[in-house]
Amino acid sequence: MQKRGKSCADERASARVSARFCLFAFVHFCIFALLVTPPASGQTTRAAVLQAEDRRAPNAHDLAVLRAGAHSADPDTARIGVRALGRLERPSLVPDISPLLRHSQAEVRAEAANAIGQAAQGWKRERPSSASVEAAFSALVTRLKVEADWDVRSAIAETIGRLPYPESSDVDRAEQALVEFEQRAESVSDRLGVAQGFEALIRINRKTHEPGEAALGILRRLATPGGGESASGTRVRRLSLEALVSANAVGDDLAVKAAHDTDAQVRRIAIRAVPFDALTAAVHDTSFLVRIEALRQMKARNASDMCVAAVEASRDADTIVALVAIDQLSSCGSTDEALVVLDRYVSELAGAEAPRAWHRPAHAIVALAGAQPDRARAALPGFLAARVWQLRLYAARAASALKDRESLEKLAADDNDNVREASVEALSALAGHDADAIYVAQLTRPGNQIVRAAAAALADSPNRESVVPALRAALARLVADNQDNSHDARTALARTLSGLGEKASDKIKGSSSDAASDLPADELRRLASPRARITIRDVGVFELALITSQAPATVLRFAHLAESGYYNGLTFHRVVPDFVIQGGSPGANEYIGEPRFMRDEVGLWPHVRGAVGISTRGRDTGDAQFFVDLVDNPRLDHEYTVFAQVLNGIDVVDRVLEGDVIERIEIVPGS
Repeated sequence: MQKRGKSCADERASARVSARFCLFAFVHFCIFALLVTPPASGQTTRAAVLQAEDRRAPNAHDLAVLRAGAHSADPDTARIGVRALGRLERPSLVPDISPLLRHSQAEVRAEAANAIGQAAQGWKRERPSSASVEAAFSALVTRLKVEADWDVRSAIAETIGRLPYPESSDVDRAEQALVEFEQRAESVSDRLGVAQGFEALIRINRKTHEPGEAALGILRRLATPGGGESASGTRVRRLSLEALVSANAVGDDLAVKAAHDTDAQVRRIAIRAVPFDALTAAVHDTSFLVRIEALRQMKARNASDMCVAAVEASRDADTIVALVAIDQLSSCGSTDEALVVLDRYVSELAGAEAPRAWHRPAHAIVALAGAQPDRARAALPGFLAARVWQLRLYAARAASALKDRESLEKLAADDNDNVREASVEALSALAGHDADAIYVAQLTRPGNQIVRAAAAALADSPNRESVVPALRAALARLVADNQDNSHDARTALARTLSGLGEKASDKIKGSSSDAASDLPADELRRLASPRARITIRDVGVFELALITSQAPATVLRFAHLAESGYYNGLTFHRVVPDFVIQGGSPGANEYIGEPRFMRDEVGLWPHVRGAVGISTRGRDTGDAQFFVDLVDNPRLDHEYTVFAQVLNGIDVVDRVLEGDVIERIEIVPGS
């Protein structure tokens, strides 16, 4: 009877875990209009809390609003308030958050656990005292021992794993707390928390800490497929295996078993640890996710049959797999079959003007530069004159590998700033300050990315008379433009000036991000549970559920930009197989986006496959570029805002290639 009862409990827990990651159910459960409805008279409104959070509580009044919200008698206001306190990442607020671990509502307690972990991230900027970390750790462990709700226990366990511990002994204590918790785990949700906690703890501390046998034994059991209670959900298996890979402690037997798991992501992770002779079979896996990882591992381990496998994979029906294989042929110059493949794709340049037709020739010219430089030099002029700018970008990469200064100097005068950036970075490595005149010429360009690259190339220049005035003029122009997203270029300019003994402008950061918060209640109600429909030219349509309850400011900004047509015609400029696709930049690069930065809204929603996040280059630097997780990426959890989840069309996401065009994004308000 007891075994049967526990099995039923696990089934109920599994349903709850599944519900947390089924967006359609989640969105219809969270009616966000509640968040902006004022609670009882005299209490802090939820809208006021959201607005104070969006401003990042720069003064005592806003901080008081957040504290009052966190201690509100209204559970929804308390949940938003405690979450906001954590997002400030101020360790001094942990004592304000900790008492809410005892709140009567489970949702508030879960947010409090996560908020402690987020507030503690401020310790990364300065070494915390042992007493401070001890207080946060003790509050979590004490609550974990008595907590009745599975999901709250899971949130606490994950937070224990991700605290920034100053001493190795602190990591040991955290590990022991997770071991003890797993021994009394009652549900799938409990084991998910254990796996999340161990994954974070081991990954964050892998350079200084080796997990003990008790922890490794738990992780091996949780990662084992088909093992009764140990097979506690696919996410548990994935996270447990990730932790073991970080610890370099998977073991051949488990790796081979996991490589045959029914879940493609478990198999993908397992490929990073399988014995050498298992890689060949993995290259033929039914999932493209696994085939990509197998190809990468074959190259990383210098497999003797890597070139044979890459030649075969270059003909894969999945274009992304084929491109990964073509890239790897750069190491196969002594293999005739590999050179035949590269020559064939390079010769397809004439037909590369058609939509989505440039990728194989572009990847092939770079690979050929590594495999057979003479053949690449002969083919390169055609790429320099290509009308598709991405082909010229890849030509710059090939010229870099060939150390072809003449071609790089030509490309440094290209019409497209992305091509110029690649050329300048390559010239800096090849010619150093002998090409300073070329770098100086870039400082008047409109693209932030090329200005940043030129400033870096001019560091420590001996040509101060010509360089310093150009650097000062570029910095003055960007400061006058006062756009947040030129931050990286301004920082690079100021750093180079400083290195040359020149005092840079005091006003480096700009000020537009300090504008007053704008989270109108009527807009929050309109976008209570919306969807976004994204049409990709020549590819298809995928649909997102926007998680307004988790990231209201981000959803509003995204929705307003989409409805204004901002994203129409922009591209996915970054495609990293088995990681993310990223798009929404008017300049098709990392450094040009919407002028005003967005605030981060990191929360409980994990970076699972299909999660949609905001790209940043540091805290609160989102410029409306967004990315879609192609696989589970736990290392991104609590670091990047998740504001949506793919609701349908993940197969369309998988087919997106670099340069694919966003035809339009439509916002469909909730009913």
